[in-house]
Amino acid sequence: MEVILKEDIANLGYKNDIVTVKNGYGRNYLIPQGKAVIASPSAKKVLAEELKQRAHKLAKIKQDAEELAAKINGMALTIATKVSSTGTIFGSVSNIQVAEKLAEKGFNIDRKTIIIKDPVKEVGTYKATVRLHKEVSAEITFEVIAEGAEPAEQAAE
Repeated sequence: MEVILKEDIANLGYKNDIVTVKNGYGRNYLIPQGKAVIASPSAKKVLAEELKQRAHKLAKIKQDAEELAAKINGMALTIATKVSSTGTIFGSVSNIQVAEKLAEKGFNIDRKTIIIKDPVKEVGTYKATVRLHKEVSAEITFEVIAEGAEPAEQAAE
């Protein structure tokens, strides 16, 4: 079954994409939740006209995303958390803490767009990807340290 997505859905597609999904997924989840509509010929025509009218707006959004990516790409953050004597974190560091640190630096980025591949359960340096647009992403590094400890960059000085 072909559907037109009304919002970005991870591992499926982005808003206004026409994707093929299994009937049950489309009829029982996507359509009732308002996340998609059936891709009928008339819906495809409406979508094409809508995309044509919004093409210049989308170009501006992409340009803004590229500018933001240039500012945060390669940025290094330091996250202090409670750590046991063996260097294991109590709990884990997630995209929420990374988003809070970015907000402290003046970048208001939705936590859902921050992707950390492996769970962060120990002190160390990690990488995260920030998806700012479907074609634009930036990579940031963050160091997890024990509360009360100095970051490696400041300790070296």
